Amino acid sequence: MIPASQPTQRPPNARLLVIDRYGRLTHMRRTSFDGLLSPGDLVVANDATALPASLRGVHLPTGCPVEVRLAGRRSLDETSDFTAVIFGAGDFHTRTEDRPAPPRLNPGDRLRLGPLSATVERLLEHARLVDLHLDGPADTIWAGLARHGRPIQYAYVPVPLELWDAWSPVAGRPVAFEPPSAGFALDWRAVEGIRSRGATFATLTHTAGISSTGDFELDRRLPFDEPYRISKSTAAAVESARAHGSRIIAIGTTVVRALEHAARQDGRVHAGDGLATQRIGPGSQLRIVDAILTGVHEPGTSHHQLLQAFADDATLRRAGEELDAMGYRTHEFGDSVLIERKRCRQPGA
Repeated sequence: MIPASQPTQRPPNARLLVIDRYGRLTHMRRTSFDGLLSPGDLVVANDATALPASLRGVHLPTGCPVEVRLAGRRSLDETSDFTAVIFGAGDFHTRTEDRPAPPRLNPGDRLRLGPLSATVERLLEHARLVDLHLDGPADTIWAGLARHGRPIQYAYVPVPLELWDAWSPVAGRPVAFEPPSAGFALDWRAVEGIRSRGATFATLTHTAGISSTGDFELDRRLPFDEPYRISKSTAAAVESARAHGSRIIAIGTTVVRALEHAARQDGRVHAGDGLATQRIGPGSQLRIVDAILTGVHEPGTSHHQLLQAFADDATLRRAGEELDAMGYRTHEFGDSVLIERKRCRQPGA
């Protein structure tokens, strides 16, 4: 597949592959998404804003350069303790899987990250995955991130990203480590189009994590545990849509993960904070979400695995062949796919 190499969130020629509940495939412009909605449908997006979560610095015990990528936190309110992936020298111009390992890390090691300082608290059974404590009060940490941090970036986009490249128009609180990029398909005109169709638009906040660590074994542990928050109004909108038999359409994998986790106890989405710990895949029984609008994900990734809860392997293989043949673009600035949750029989069968 072809990665999108330009940091343009809503190019006018962006495409959408629709996979309906019977496995039928249709190609269309992404701007036509709202025309697929019916009155009563509920569209839910993630309003988390991406932090400048890439921090270059020095491993003080050795003097070696490192890049720290913040990758996890236990709650949306946490400001100093993070899970982090640490690389050696280099930057995004080198493919993540080709990045060198950091110097040997040990608990208690100190890092200098521009104006910030940090301590390795714990090693997490991998040479580059640690629990990291950022020193200082919250306002000092926020100021340091703003001054020194950069958006996490991968080599397929050759130019440095600006922070606003990773912010969608519906973004709110800065709590994500990478952008919930399915939301790049939306702007306020699209939201107006959703509402003009008689559908409802709502948001939740989910700490979207990193999409790649550069290491196959570590990538198999993705996604990491991710905190989320669902407002009372969004929880009520979900329950209202379900009560009326309307579809719930998630904008991105993070929304699926949050809604399904929030309903794990009794099948109802409850307002409040949670920590999504589950992996969603082919064996998962979706209880809340009926369809997902997402980016073009490559097989073998955790994002693609989640799509197997919506469509069977044969349908996803056919879709992958279509995406390849039509030159759809992958990754956060690429094209999109809309998948309705599978049904067993063709209409009229």
